Amino acid sequence: MSYQVLARKWRPNNFSEMVGQEHVLQALINALDNDRLHHAYLFTGTRGVGKTTIARILAKCLNCEEGVSSKPCGVCSSCKEIASGRFIDLMEVDAASRTGVDDMRDLLDNVQYAPARGRYKVYLIDEVHMLSKQSFAALLKTLEEPPEHVKFLFATTDPQKLPITVLSRCLQFNLKNLSTDKISQHLNYVLNEEKLPSEALGTLALARAADGSMRDALSLTDQAIGHGGGKITESDVNAMLGTIDRSFAIDICNALIAGEGNQLLAEVAKIAELSPDYQMVLADLLSIWHQVAIMQTVPESIDKTLSHYAEICEIANTVSREDVQLYYQVCLLGRKDLDLAPDLKSGFEMVLLRALAFRPGSAPGAKKSAVTKAVTKAETKAETGAESSLKKPQAEVNSVPQAQQKVIPKVELAEDHKPAIIEQPKSEVNSIKDKSVAEDKAPAPKETHTKIDLKGLTPNNWVEVHSQLNLGASLGEIVSHCLFDKMNENQLFFIIDQEQTSLYDSAHQQSLAEALSDYFGVQLSVEISFGKTEKETPRAVSIRAKEERLAAAIEVLNQDPDLQEFKQKFDANLDTKTVRPIDQ
Repeated sequence: MSYQVLARKWRPNNFSEMVGQEHVLQALINALDNDRLHHAYLFTGTRGVGKTTIARILAKCLNCEEGVSSKPCGVCSSCKEIASGRFIDLMEVDAASRTGVDDMRDLLDNVQYAPARGRYKVYLIDEVHMLSKQSFAALLKTLEEPPEHVKFLFATTDPQKLPITVLSRCLQFNLKNLSTDKISQHLNYVLNEEKLPSEALGTLALARAADGSMRDALSLTDQAIGHGGGKITESDVNAMLGTIDRSFAIDICNALIAGEGNQLLAEVAKIAELSPDYQMVLADLLSIWHQVAIMQTVPESIDKTLSHYAEICEIANTVSREDVQLYYQVCLLGRKDLDLAPDLKSGFEMVLLRALAFRPGSAPGAKKSAVTKAVTKAETKAETGAESSLKKPQAEVNSVPQAQQKVIPKVELAEDHKPAIIEQPKSEVNSIKDKSVAEDKAPAPKETHTKIDLKGLTPNNWVEVHSQLNLGASLGEIVSHCLFDKMNENQLFFIIDQEQTSLYDSAHQQSLAEALSDYFGVQLSVEISFGKTEKETPRAVSIRAKEERLAAAIEVLNQDPDLQEFKQKFDANLDTKTVRPIDQ
């Protein structure tokens, strides 16, 4: 007997043998068991997901000699003939080869006659979207009001091409692509039944390559069996598919994280010797970055059976979340541009170099010079000064216009948007106006900070040290929730508020260590642990200081005699929500 390919040998014979598509099977089973059958069914989905198979099983359920049921016996003559494609009342047509209106008329000539053997006459039209407009027109009337003994089963990969008049006369079921896990599990089952040795990672690679199609997965398995001499291993599957071992992709990820351009190009040179599919290599990189992102965000949901799980854990603990998103996006866009490159290898190298170039910081392996640091520090101070001047409202004045607007609508605005000067009565306003202008023109007192020595660093003065550190927005936010705990030689220990776990990243330790080393002039290391902060963090001190300044500003305004006079004469109220201290 000749060899039968796996895709045909392991085609399901009943609904219970189907893999996936539970949402479709449940609806059909309920309809069959409750005798609520429609006259036309449309099955849609990509290739190899089970459209034709479900249609044939449904035809078997309708014509089984044991009766209409969701569980055909499979042993009666009708079931056997349907399974072998010899059942006279099952007209299976490939619309791709019979598209003309004459073909459709020939097919429908015998619709009115009762079935010869079975209970129903079933018309199974595959790739129905290939029919011509004339064929659909010829089918339409029969499809709308067919005889009771006729059932139409349609299958298509492109339902958008079907006329809306046809779609409205059918029950439509959309079949989904099968998940990689389901395909892999089924392949392992098939190979076990076939008594063929296999590796789990090998079948997983085949399932990934199938891209949601069970038929493609079984066909690739046939090919892999021939390639591996009767067994399936990960290395043989990778060689057959033109993919590379995942360890190469892991090495590329580590080179990117380290910022080593030379190492990165060396890894690409190793891969090039294997003549890989560079699109598949980028897909592998995307898969790794995706798993790293999941591990960083929701580590409990990661599958611990993943290939190179330990290496992925190490990457997740090393790289920051921002870098992960950057690398993922660059690789994703690189897949689109890869075919436009002069050659695939150079295009692949440019994708990796682009990820390296856009990495936060400077060029790979290069450190900022003293001049660059000085310029950056000066720009930061200038920006900080500009922001503080823009954010400088006047507490005493902001409260006045509201009271004035209730009485006198006519106001004159100064050029710098100072509060309004009311024309009448002048005596009540001039004193407040003069006071606010004088305060505006007075130079703000300069804050002076005394640099604290490393040996003098304590939990009590950590807040002052924090205020003197030149930290970025992201790092500054994290460190503001940290409290200095203790020091052991050149290692500093910090405790971060346990409520801030979502903001923390392991890369923040190194960044804080660099900032403290620059401040104290000594090479330091930092360890941050989660816990309950007994004392006030810099963040808590900052919030408390703002609240105190606000309360003091409101108190000053409430005691101001001019404002008291306004309240009495105009029945005004102070809107405390609009009050801001001058230094905010």
